[in-house]
Amino acid sequence: MKQVLFLTSISFLLLISCNNHAEQTEIQKQAAANYANYCAGCHGDQLQKFNKSAWMYGNDDTEIIKSIRDGREDIGMPAFGATFTDTELKALARYVKTGIPADKSTLQPAGGGIVESEVQKFFVDTIVSGLDVPWGLEFLPNGDLLIADRSAKLYRFANKQLQGISGLPEIMVKGQGGLLDLELHPDYETNGWLYLAYSAYAKDNKTEGCTNIMRAKIEGNQLVSQEVIFNGSPDSDKGHHWGCKLEFDKNGYLFFGVGDRGSHFVNPQNLDNHCGKIHRINDDGSIPNDNPFVNTAGAMPTIYSYGHRNPQGTCMNPETGEIWETEHGPRGGDELNIIQPGRNYGWPVICYGINYDGTVLTEMTAKEGMEQPVTYWVPSIAPCGMTFVKGDRYKNWKNNILVGSLRFMYLERIVLEGSKVTHQEKLLEGIGRVRNVEISPDGFIYVAIEKPGKIVKLVPVN
Repeated sequence: MKQVLFLTSISFLLLISCNNHAEQTEIQKQAAANYANYCAGCHGDQLQKFNKSAWMYGNDDTEIIKSIRDGREDIGMPAFGATFTDTELKALARYVKTGIPADKSTLQPAGGGIVESEVQKFFVDTIVSGLDVPWGLEFLPNGDLLIADRSAKLYRFANKQLQGISGLPEIMVKGQGGLLDLELHPDYETNGWLYLAYSAYAKDNKTEGCTNIMRAKIEGNQLVSQEVIFNGSPDSDKGHHWGCKLEFDKNGYLFFGVGDRGSHFVNPQNLDNHCGKIHRINDDGSIPNDNPFVNTAGAMPTIYSYGHRNPQGTCMNPETGEIWETEHGPRGGDELNIIQPGRNYGWPVICYGINYDGTVLTEMTAKEGMEQPVTYWVPSIAPCGMTFVKGDRYKNWKNNILVGSLRFMYLERIVLEGSKVTHQEKLLEGIGRVRNVEISPDGFIYVAIEKPGKIVKLVPVN
């Protein structure tokens, strides 16, 4: 009898153990699904944005759960306390802590072999390494490459060496902010003006800031003759949605976007601030007299279009002279737009995305008086950096648009017929978070990858 009871007890304990194991397995699967659905867009599908040895807010379970539950507004992380149960929060924290890849160096560019895309063969050559987040790329007339690293470092790459350039302004390196884009004046060889976008501290306040534009000249490896030609407002203590890509059009006007700075229900639809807008200024920072809102009472005269979330791609179509732009949506709803003067691009009234916590942001995807994107991405690819392919080195890609994907770590090729997208192709899948793409004066494509930061060159093969 005792033996029967003993065996029954063992069977009961085994049953409980099996049930617990099955339950834990299901919780782990749900944690993986929750991460993929809610977190991967910012932190990477393989958790590669986390630094295993240097947690921002502590690496114990309590701090990780707190970050997920309450958010970190200063760096743009939303709160998920209303999205997940306590059990789900704990499981997600455990998934993050134990799932970080030990060796992020495995996320390397495609190997040295020839890549056969749909219509173009090429190989990938790593040109520069040892960077962090190479945000801006610009080539000097002599072929030297200028690199703006978000960590507030400016480099010249010449003779296969990386050289630091001194004389930068004071830069607010916070969240998504830091040293951002670079652009040469169209008549650079005559006047020597280099334009820099960066996140700047508010006057007499080291906790707030907004996007600034400066122009300066380079003497040796030093910036001189610095002039701030645009000072964004309002200042904010949030560390995300700064913009900001720079582009001169064929008439010599400078275009750039400033993000909504995380205040999307206040800034983008109001003309009394710079945030959530595309701006147009003269090369010295003065205002073109035909800007659409120069005669509108209370409006910022630099505004060219409004209703934008976080523009991080700006370039000119070399055939039409139009300014094209990509911007980050929330969870879904990234956009490709043609920028027209005075137009409202809808954010946050209309959108093809939802909130990060899965709740509905807006029921509307269209509204009279608001522009529709040329195309949009669901799920979000996190587009950053874009250019039109110019010249004849990549004949089958000529006048295509190249757009970097931060989230899915590839370069997207977009084929147009007029202003309509007719085809899209993924290039360099798995190469890493693509921060920028640029065409050199001699017609080669250069791609900037972040963390670890590097610049690669696509060498066409006939």
